[in-house]
Amino acid sequence: MKILTTQIRGLLERISNGQEESIEETARLLAQALIGEGRIVIAGFDEMEAVTSTALYGAEPLQRAVRYTDDLSFTAADRVWLLARKGDHPAALQLARQLAEEFIPFAVLTADPHDDSNELADLAFTYISTGLKKGLIPGPNGERIVQPHALAALFVYEAVKLSLDEMLADDDELE
Repeated sequence: MKILTTQIRGLLERISNGQEESIEETARLLAQALIGEGRIVIAGFDEMEAVTSTALYGAEPLQRAVRYTDDLSFTAADRVWLLARKGDHPAALQLARQLAEEFIPFAVLTADPHDDSNELADLAFTYISTGLKKGLIPGPNGERIVQPHALAALFVYEAVKLSLDEMLADDDELE
C-alpha cells in the first residue's frame, strides 16, 4: 500500500508540474462554451467514462455538461473534451476527425505524449498527457501492474474544473 501511495503521489505531481499550462488552456477552451450559448460535451471512452459520470452526477457537476453519444449534433458554440487511455483509440480518433471537419474546438486527454505520431494530439486544440506509460508497481512476475488511467483523468478533470470555475468567477466580477 505504501508503494502504491508513493507512486500515485508521484504520478499526480508529474501531471501537476508538467501539464499546468495545458490544464489552463483546456479550462479556457471549455469556458468558451459557458460564456456563450454552448455546451461542454464530455466524450469519455472506456474507463475514462468515470470523468463523464463525475462531470454529470458528481457532488459539484460541471455546468452545461452533456455526455457524448453517436447521435449528438454539435453547434459552433459547443466545446468537446475527449478522454481516452491512448492516443490511437479508434472511436476517439473518429470523433476527433469529425470535430475537426466541422470546425468544433475540442480538448483531448490521453496517457500518450504529444509527438509526431499522435494524430489525436495534432487534431486537438488543447492536449493533456497523463504520462502513464506502464504500470506503477512491480507485479509478482516482474511485470508492471496498476495503471490508474481513470484516477489520473479524474485528477486532471478536477484541476480543469477548478481553473474553469476561477475563470468564470473572475468573468462574473468584471460584469
